[in-house]
Amino acid sequence: MRKVLTIVTRIFSTICLFFIALPLVPFDRNGTTLNKLGKLWALLQLRVAGIEVTINGGEYISQPPYIIMCNHQSELDIFVLLASLNIPIKWMAKKELFTLPFLGWLLRIGKNISVDRTNPRKALQAIREAADRIQEGMNVVVFPEGTWSSDGNLLPFKMGAFILALRTRIPILPIAIKGTRLLQPEGAFVPVKKGLVQIRIGEPIDIKKEEFVDRHTLARKVRSRIENLIAMN
Repeated sequence: MRKVLTIVTRIFSTICLFFIALPLVPFDRNGTTLNKLGKLWALLQLRVAGIEVTINGGEYISQPPYIIMCNHQSELDIFVLLASLNIPIKWMAKKELFTLPFLGWLLRIGKNISVDRTNPRKALQAIREAADRIQEGMNVVVFPEGTWSSDGNLLPFKMGAFILALRTRIPILPIAIKGTRLLQPEGAFVPVKKGLVQIRIGEPIDIKKEEFVDRHTLARKVRSRIENLIAMN
């Protein structure tokens, strides 16, 4: 019964959100109003699905903007982050999501960044667009693995996120999410059961203090931080 209610809520709330958001677009220059609406939408999804979220390390979010880098295990990660982070965020997401009815349209009008991983030229364009969002004071969320991990272990990191970090010299906020893979495994449209998700936020990495770092060294450092956060008891 809960699963059916969650599916119905997901579909109708997404459609309603789109029609509420659409007339606000001309008055929402950087997408902060749409972000607040998205937060309420995500909170509703979690509440109906019976998902509880705990956060450790929230004190590290003190001087945004950040490039937020997080492990990726499930579609549920998006809802958990959107509902739980008390700062406005934009997503760097694969272009296929932007073609979905209503949800993809919301991503587009909300000025999120579409990434075409099959076209290097367009991928660089996405990096420039993300840099513009950051210069406007927005926090950008990136899943450096580029896709979901099926077993919970970190996949190899894509370098685009680290090119963005080095170009903007904005601090990286490392985050680990635990629990989403079991609650909403790959292929599930909504969570298959209720439960607890943990968000663990690490100390920001200040790139300005590491002037000579290259993207591969930076990627290894971020990966180590996220791995340590995942391993915490």
